[in-house]
Order: sequence, then C-alpha cells, then structure tokens
Amino acid sequence: MCQLVPGMVKSFLIVSYEMVMTLLFSLPRYRTLNTLKATFLKLCGASIGKRVVFYPGAWIAPGRNLVLGDDVDVALNVHIETSGGVNVGDRTLIGYGTKILSRNHRIPANREPIFGAGHSSKSVVIGKDVWLGANVIVLPGRTIGDGAVVGAGSVVTKDVEPYTVVAGNPAKLIRVRE
Repeated sequence: MCQLVPGMVKSFLIVSYEMVMTLLFSLPRYRTLNTLKATFLKLCGASIGKRVVFYPGAWIAPGRNLVLGDDVDVALNVHIETSGGVNVGDRTLIGYGTKILSRNHRIPANREPIFGAGHSSKSVVIGKDVWLGANVIVLPGRTIGDGAVVGAGSVVTKDVEPYTVVAGNPAKLIRVRE
C-alpha cells in the first residue's frame, strides 16, 4: 500500500493541475484574467513578461521551464509543452491552434514496445517579433530567429533563420524579409 501512495499523489497532482488549467484558461482574455493566468503559470515555475495575452483554450503544461517575453500573444487553442524548456521573445504572435513541443515520445530500438519507452526533451527558442501563423507545429529542439514568419499549417522540423519567411511541411524558405 505504501508503494502506491507516491504514484497516487503524483496522479492526483497532475489531474488537479489539468483541471485548474482547463478552468482558468477557458476564461476570456480580459486584462485582469490574463494577470490571473500569468500568476498561475508563475506559481508553476514559468517566467511571464508584461502584457501577455492568453486567449481561451490555451494549454500550457507543465508550466515550468517556460519564458514568455513582454507583449506575447497566445491565441485561441494554442498548446505549449514546456518540459524541455520553451523561451519566447518579446512581441511574438502565436497563431490559433499552434503547437510548440519541447518533449516527444522516444521510438525504441529493436521493435520494443512504444508504450513505456519514455520521452526525450529538447528546448525550443523563439526569437523576438516572430509571427507563427495558425496551426503551426514547432518540434522539440528548434530555434526560430528574430523577425521570422512561419506560414499557417507549417511544421518546423529545422531551425529558422532570423528575418525569413518559411512555410510548408516541412517548413522551407520562401523568402528573406527586406
């Protein structure tokens, strides 16, 4: 019985976090409620800048290892997985439905079972004045440079140079910003 207690406590804490996250982040983006959302994330170990806007439906877990600069806009239904670390620079726009992933499942060798194979974590760094269009997916370990634009529906599998426009799956260079 004593061996079950730590697992039960961990499970309880995870489900409780998910419940609070769901309730809190379903609220509208009024300034006071954004302050409340930022405070919750700070209590979880995040660093949140000034005037960050969280639209309803944002999902940020586990919260620790997250740095959001000033004036970051987290749109409707954005998912940010922060286990490996996520750093987002000032004045960055994160479009509707975007997913920023710093952790992923491992694929085991020798046809071993996937379930229980564990995870790998790599930090994601997104520069200042970046625009991630709607439904972008940023994979673990990627860096997106200052001033970059990532087109809607793109999958970022490689680093994105500063002041470039990329799009597609996988995201490829479209042009350099003038």
